[in-house]
Amino acid sequence: MTAPLTPPHQPSPHDPWQKPQKGGGPAGSHLWPLPEAPGAKDLRTDLRRAGIVCAAVTVAGVGLGLLWLWLAPRVPLISDSTAVFLSDSEGEEAIGADGTFALLALAFGAVSAVLAFLFHRRGGVPVVVGLALGGVLGSLLAWQLGTRLGPTDDVVAHARAVGKGVIFDAPLELRAKGALLAWSLAAMAVHLGLTAMFGPRDPEPEWGVYHGPEGAPVYGDAPSPGTGPSGGPAAGPSPEPPAPPSGS
Repeated sequence: MTAPLTPPHQPSPHDPWQKPQKGGGPAGSHLWPLPEAPGAKDLRTDLRRAGIVCAAVTVAGVGLGLLWLWLAPRVPLISDSTAVFLSDSEGEEAIGADGTFALLALAFGAVSAVLAFLFHRRGGVPVVVGLALGGVLGSLLAWQLGTRLGPTDDVVAHARAVGKGVIFDAPLELRAKGALLAWSLAAMAVHLGLTAMFGPRDPEPEWGVYHGPEGAPVYGDAPSPGTGPSGGPAAGPSPEPPAPPSGS
């Protein structure tokens, strides 16, 4: 009678219900982490760049607000100590303020798209989303900054302070709220055009010249092994006929 190969206090290495040992596999080796997929790394890089673009565009809204405050036409008001009236009832200063904001936002959108394209020439959806979101946030920041730094919105107190018959400026307002989207629309349009004209191209298939069955040159994609010029199976040498059986 022979002794068992495996001691009773040690489980068989071929037991399927055996618990794994500490440190990894059956020999105690450590488990190494699987390599990260290239797509996940590229996505994280694109998201980080999109966040940088969004933050930079939002901060640029401070410049838009200051320019709007400086260039927007003022609406003149006058008081007769009982009410406040427009000094020029036929003036278009209110519309001019909205148009100035829209034109400045379009210019800021074009410039931010060019800078974003130079920053990340490959383009991508995250960068465009960062441009669009940053354009909206920057426009909101510019709107609030211009209205708060402009003339006071307490028209009655302002009229009492300047006195009767004195012309003063109305508060700066943005009546056309659609102008808040001008920055984002201009940025996306310009970035799309730059990507279409100067973005990286997909590699084109290589074309070459090879000789057909009769030796004539044929232009097109190089045929894969085992195929003929027309894409069908290549014509190989015809098999030799079998030799006739020898007579007995």
